[in-house]
Amino acid sequence: MVEFKASNPQFETMLRTSFAKQGVMAHIGAQMGAVSPGYCEIKLPYSDDVSQQHGFFHGGIVGTIADSAGGYAAFSLMGEGEGILTVEYKLNLMAPADGDMLIARGEVVRPGRSLSVCRADVVVVKDGVETACAVMQQTLMRIVGRTDVSG
Repeated sequence: MVEFKASNPQFETMLRTSFAKQGVMAHIGAQMGAVSPGYCEIKLPYSDDVSQQHGFFHGGIVGTIADSAGGYAAFSLMGEGEGILTVEYKLNLMAPADGDMLIARGEVVRPGRSLSVCRADVVVVKDGVETACAVMQQTLMRIVGRTDVSG
């Protein structure tokens, strides 16, 4: 993993405050884990509310936490008052997400002034063993000068 330097010394507070405002993360029960400049981890315990008909984590839920993990990894490098929006992402589901906990680990591949590229590796934990279940690559757009898209 490449080492990045956050432009905002309060980046962790900025990320956690923003994450707490996401209704969808609260709705599904996701929690922000470890963060560092250019990196973010999101954890989601299993429940029937995030499952599909076979009892696995739903693929849409896998994509949801992967998108947020990558987005917050990129947001960690933004300045105060800036925002970030996903432009696109590609998700490869590699194995059924069968387990007790889903963890998405987002990291910046290339930061940019306008666009940043991130990736997220998603694992499912069952009986203490992590299994890779998805990978995502995304492009995100930095938003400057819009109070409705900051934080």
